[in-house]
Order: sequence, then C-alpha cells, then structure tokens
Amino acid sequence: MAEKKELSFEESLEKLEEIVKKLEVGDVALDDAINEFNNAMKLAKTCDEKLKKAEEAITKLVKDNGEVVDFQVEE
Repeated sequence: MAEKKELSFEESLEKLEEIVKKLEVGDVALDDAINEFNNAMKLAKTCDEKLKKAEEAITKLVKDNGEVVDFQVEE
C-alpha cells in the first residue's frame, strides 16, 4: 500500500477552497456534505498548525554564538 504524502500548506489550502466551493453550491448529498465538511475541518486544522509552526520559526533569531532568541523590533 502506498504511503500518504503530507500535503503542503498551499495544497491543503487549495483543497479546502475546493471543498468550500462545492458545499456553497449546495449540490451535494447530505452524507457527502458531512464527509466533505469533516475533510475541510481536518484541512483547516492542518493549515492552522502549519501557520503556527511558521510563525514560531520566523519569530526566532540565531545569534552568532548559536543562541536562539525571540525577534524584537528595536524602535
């Protein structure tokens, strides 16, 4: 059995947008709509987690001595 590839943020967001469009049209049977909604919620969670990780990564700086510090804007 093939291993599932983790989707990138962009791929997840694109699939989420496709599901939203499909559900907005309203041409989906109730059971299918529920399945699509559940898939959308999983994708939204994945996107949120990836955004949080990215935010954490870009708010850290590594000094010359290797010390990791929070990024601070000096005014």
